[in-house]
Amino acid sequence: MLTPKIENVSRSKNLQVIFMATLINAMSVASIAPAFPRIVERFHLVPQSIGLLITVFTLPGLFLAPVIGVLGDRLGRKKILVPSLFLFGIAGGLCAFTRQYHLLLIFRFVQGIGAAAIGLLNITIIGDLFSGKERTAAMGYNASILSLGVAVYPLIGGAMALLEWFYPFYLAFLGIPVGVLVLIYLKNPEPKNNELLKNYLLEAWRNVRKCSVIRLFLMTFFTFIVLYGSYLTYFPLLLHDRFKASSFIIGLLMFVLSASAAVTSTRLGQLSQWLSSKSLLKIGFLFYALSMATLPFLFNLWAIILPAVIFGVGNALVLPTIQSLLADRAAMENRAAFMSINGMVLRLGQTLGPIVMGSVAALWGIRSVFFAGAVITVFVILFVIRKI
Repeated sequence: MLTPKIENVSRSKNLQVIFMATLINAMSVASIAPAFPRIVERFHLVPQSIGLLITVFTLPGLFLAPVIGVLGDRLGRKKILVPSLFLFGIAGGLCAFTRQYHLLLIFRFVQGIGAAAIGLLNITIIGDLFSGKERTAAMGYNASILSLGVAVYPLIGGAMALLEWFYPFYLAFLGIPVGVLVLIYLKNPEPKNNELLKNYLLEAWRNVRKCSVIRLFLMTFFTFIVLYGSYLTYFPLLLHDRFKASSFIIGLLMFVLSASAAVTSTRLGQLSQWLSSKSLLKIGFLFYALSMATLPFLFNLWAIILPAVIFGVGNALVLPTIQSLLADRAAMENRAAFMSINGMVLRLGQTLGPIVMGSVAALWGIRSVFFAGAVITVFVILFVIRKI
């Protein structure tokens, strides 16, 4: 049984407000991806160029994360989060009104600036609001909401895209009312940073350079190499090439992954009372490896459901646990800067994953991508987790 304290985490009004911001962040790509084929047709693009809608969106997070972290620590979380939600909503919504591709890319870039702060500060605020097992439970619930959004938004966006290619972009306007709700209802503690900027940066650097923290950053990096490289890029291609699966079937199987992650994440607080964080990470990466190693050998489409579920469970165990451990290792006064480094590492993994696994696929074929993912996760278990 959960302790009453853990049980009450999901009922926190502050956490529920954070959930709304998390759902806004989850729509970043998931809601518009079903419209990509229609956008290619509308703007007469070569298929490869549609990826720019993702690249220009994620790029600001790679470079701005440390700046956002410092501003969040020095000025306060809400003073950065609320304008970021407004920026996300306005720039993202304006995408629906442009009929020129270069303007669409510009608006996506500006929207990406807002998105870079939302995901980072959500996690930071959860770290401020909770501690210990409560924090792990809260991170799990937040990950569940994120997974739920990633699972449901393609269905909503796909339905809207049937009407017109630009309709899914209207969803971004929801960032504006959510920004108002955060401004009014979020009652979070704010850091009191009166020290000189130089001393603040030195203290943050002392925390970041610890070996245990670097290992957590490495886990984030390798997780997103596998997630964006092996799974999100080549899982759909495997289904299409081997089983001639339709887009609907591919989406359905990817929904299974996100749904299993969402369900498991809600139980992370309970699991954290039975298992140490180190054990949760080992099990999560073991599930990654098992899923990756199994996929190349399956020749029945519906048998793919099992490794998809296993991967989703692994995701639910790994990412919130890493975030919770990182939040534990930073003081409130420099937690946002601390978490921003993890955000930058995350973006780096997202960017390099498809490139690294693309090289593997070019040399040895699509199946090798999943073997490479399994090798990476086993490496993490043997040489990274055991020393944290």
